Amino acid sequence: MGTSAFFSAASLRELVAGALDEDLGRGDITSTACIAAEIRGSADFMSREALVLCGLPLAKEVFLQVDPELRFEVFAYEGERCEANTKIASVSGAARSILMGERVALNFLQRLSGVATLTRRFVDAARSGGRAKITDTRKTTPGLRAFERYAVRCGGGINHRYDLSSAVLIKDNHIAAAGGLKAAVEGARRFASHTMKIECEVDHLDQLEEALACGVDIVLLDNFDDAQLAEAVRINAGRALLEASGGVQLARVASIAATGVDVISVGALTHSAPAVDIGLDWSASAP
Repeated sequence: MGTSAFFSAASLRELVAGALDEDLGRGDITSTACIAAEIRGSADFMSREALVLCGLPLAKEVFLQVDPELRFEVFAYEGERCEANTKIASVSGAARSILMGERVALNFLQRLSGVATLTRRFVDAARSGGRAKITDTRKTTPGLRAFERYAVRCGGGINHRYDLSSAVLIKDNHIAAAGGLKAAVEGARRFASHTMKIECEVDHLDQLEEALACGVDIVLLDNFDDAQLAEAVRINAGRALLEASGGVQLARVASIAATGVDVISVGALTHSAPAVDIGLDWSASAP
């Protein structure tokens, strides 16, 4: 999967530069004190658990910025399912330089692989119950949205709107402030381009009927139980795309998908994904 659709080379360089500045401060005093400048070596990135890999471009950029003479070699690909004890990549060159970049490279790999791994679990669960697609939300880490959305795609998910300017999504507070669902939808339709779809959140089945009568393209079914979701699918009868949302847990994904909804949005993919366990093991030293 190409990264250019998610983030630019410039944004990647900028993110990595900021992370290195944060971690290195005025320099790595431990490596400088303990290791002679001429010592060279190599180290391997190893998975400590089963995971879906994501973040190799960032790890590589870390070492390029620390020391352009370091060699970074990959043995797995983005989005690959890796079992425990898989050799993911290696880095070789000046020992001091490798150790300077170790933590930042691991932070990126562990965080983004964590998002990809959790996403894959949700995708697999949805497929076991039906045809619903798993999508992320805007509940991302500030400054990392583009990279976390990329990790979701590596995990087999799809992406929701990128930001507030990307699509019309009328939520409960918009409805309340506009004076009702119909008023909010009509206002959106007057403002939005003909190429932009209109999505509307509803909290109960009566609101669904109103949203469909207004001709919205997508209905977000917020915090519906499985029986209500199934009834919403029946009422909708294919008129609009249906998105289930609201505190979706992995254990419930298959049953949600089985109701026949089209999309399941999961904030936890990015706001609650645990970092996976990846280590950097020193493999050789040389003068």
